[in-house]
Amino acid sequence: MTERDAGEDIAAIARGGRTNFFGFFLRLAARLPFLFIAGRAAAYGPAALGRFASALVIIELTAMICTLGEKRGLAQRLSDSDENPANVVADSALVALGASSAFAALFWFFPGPLFPGGHPSEIDRLMVIAIPPLALTEIWLAGLAYRFNIAATVRARAVVEPWMLSIMAGVMIFVVPESGLSIAYIISIFAAALTAFIPFVRAYGMPQSWRPEPGKIGRMTLRSLPIATADAIEWGTRRIDILILGFFAPPAAVGVYYVAQQVASLPQKLKTSFEPILGPVITRNLKEGNFPAIAKQVCQVGFWITAAQAGIALALGIPGEGVMGLVGPEFVGGTGALAFLLAAEVVAATAVVSEAALIYVARMRNLFVSLATIGLQAVLTVAGIMAVEAAGFGDLWRAAAAAAALALSLAFASVVKSRMLARLLGEPINNWRWALVWAAVPAVLLGWAVTQFLPEWAELLFGIPAILGVYGFAIWHRGFGPEDRLLFTKSKPD
Repeated sequence: MTERDAGEDIAAIARGGRTNFFGFFLRLAARLPFLFIAGRAAAYGPAALGRFASALVIIELTAMICTLGEKRGLAQRLSDSDENPANVVADSALVALGASSAFAALFWFFPGPLFPGGHPSEIDRLMVIAIPPLALTEIWLAGLAYRFNIAATVRARAVVEPWMLSIMAGVMIFVVPESGLSIAYIISIFAAALTAFIPFVRAYGMPQSWRPEPGKIGRMTLRSLPIATADAIEWGTRRIDILILGFFAPPAAVGVYYVAQQVASLPQKLKTSFEPILGPVITRNLKEGNFPAIAKQVCQVGFWITAAQAGIALALGIPGEGVMGLVGPEFVGGTGALAFLLAAEVVAATAVVSEAALIYVARMRNLFVSLATIGLQAVLTVAGIMAVEAAGFGDLWRAAAAAAALALSLAFASVVKSRMLARLLGEPINNWRWALVWAAVPAVLLGWAVTQFLPEWAELLFGIPAILGVYGFAIWHRGFGPEDRLLFTKSKPD
């Protein structure tokens, strides 16, 4: 590969990331109204949010498993296959549809795992019908990402799904308030699926002369299992804390933690801004044996993600009490959990970008590290909660202990996975730059002043943009080189 080709790869990743980066702010604008409605409306509140979050964990994890790793593995199959691309995607969609429909039926008849804290209504049990469209949407969006169509992901995931969820949660207060969150969620998932399906059909068309071949589909499934398991584990590290809390804490505490997690997961979406476009670029370079290019791309994207997540973490974490209080006064106690969750997303960036390459070059070893990570997280979470209980602290301290366990386990994954990839590629993997410290220092000082001298409403209205502005100015001038700035420009490297 020529230097020009390598530069074009970075530019392609930047274009895709830039499009999805814009989607992050759209998602932020849509997610906050939902949290405000769910937290402050008399029909909902922390307990209702906690029950909703417990069901959501199982539903979304199940949908992730049912994609069988095709969210990332589909790019490699499309690169290696000479078949009609629509037929290749159809194989994946058929497996996802069959598996997700079976799980939906299972959870309908046995809803206990979805609702460990109480007895669901018949409407709440209908949440299981969201599993098939959730799985299929991931397949369709992965197919579109292979053709560098990231705008479809932005429309489905950052516009239609969160805004429909917020709007319908508000409407359902006046219709069926006891199950309003469940109905709003179902409608949002089906709306996002339709938003993904229409551009997918336009891009790929319908399958031609296609029929299911059990042998081929079986081989595809076996080959995808390590990626599918790694995907499920990576997703599970962001949800097992809620699952464990559901058994150790009352629904209200789980609801407070869920809000903190939703705020913290906003910067987490930045990493997904690059995943759809990074996969196809890595698979192409693997096919050509260009390991230095892969290492360069991983480090470049890793720095972009770390720099952006650090800035957002500072902006949301320093005035954390005001951010949590925006949802409701009873949520302010989750500020400690929010701080640990935001830190966890920053330290996770290296693991995320390293795994983007490891799933293709060392999928089994990557899987073992992922298993060790989630096992470590589970142990640390339970140990932390038990220590908090033994010390006599309240329920919200259990939430903070769960968040701290997540941060420690993700730091472990980042160290191990980056070193593993460096050995395999024969190239250094490191997204750390001292410019991150130079940018953080003035942002922290400004944030301290904001929290000391401004009222809470001004912290949110003026403080958050000011912290982001100071951090962004510093990182741009002290940390970004020409290739880094491709993320914010439409030009390509010379």
